[in-house]
Amino acid sequence: MCDTCGCSDDNDIRMTNMQDGETVAVHRPEEDDGHEHGHSHGHHRETKTIRLEQQVLTKNDLLAERNRGWFIGRSILALNLVSSPGAGKTTLLERTIRDLAGRAAISVIEGDQESTNDAERIRSTGCPVVQINTGAACHLDAHMISHALGELQPSVHSIVMIENVGNLVCPSMFDLGEKSKVLIVSVTEGEDKPLKYPYMFQASELVILNKTDLLPYLDFDVDKFAACTHQVNPDAQILQVSATKGNGMEAWYEWVIQGTTGKFSRSVSM
Repeated sequence: MCDTCGCSDDNDIRMTNMQDGETVAVHRPEEDDGHEHGHSHGHHRETKTIRLEQQVLTKNDLLAERNRGWFIGRSILALNLVSSPGAGKTTLLERTIRDLAGRAAISVIEGDQESTNDAERIRSTGCPVVQINTGAACHLDAHMISHALGELQPSVHSIVMIENVGNLVCPSMFDLGEKSKVLIVSVTEGEDKPLKYPYMFQASELVILNKTDLLPYLDFDVDKFAACTHQVNPDAQILQVSATKGNGMEAWYEWVIQGTTGKFSRSVSM
């Protein structure tokens, strides 16, 4: 059991190479439980939970730094795309891959609890993609990404897009070794989302407000959303886009391309 977020670590984590269809199990490294067993109650249980949480995150951070060094050594820009379910991550990713064809080499790591539906959509663009099915786990972690990179083998001077499991809580705590977290939010979710999920907004360098083509039909205050975002993360950049219509996407592409040089543009902020 992952005491950090409550999801199960003892579950069937699978990785599928969408190029050849081969599926393999991803086994976690042995966890040190501190040799404490049996039942725990009260303060002892709370102390043990906090200690185990620290162990989980510390081990993940060490693996994330290893991933980060791997990316830097190959001049690869790694972006961790996070959102709640249905915000439009996969649609945005599909359009990005197609529109940046010829301008950037992109490969994708797809994270979902079950199914390869989104990975199939990405594969249809011609982009190399590896699917990670996390089972009961509600987030990707650095260990999973390390396995996926070994299978994916992205080229040097390329971009790796990691589409995380749809969840605005646990992925905020787990560093994967990425350059930046990119948070995709839909206008259908409400402008107070940053106040409800502050840790994810604090962890994200760029916030993409998606489905803006629906604004004429919704009671959504863009200025209020921006104010709530900057209340929890004053440095966050915000882009307004419609991944289905293409509105605002060039600003996102500019941000990505500049990221391959190690510099992100701040001229596109709200």
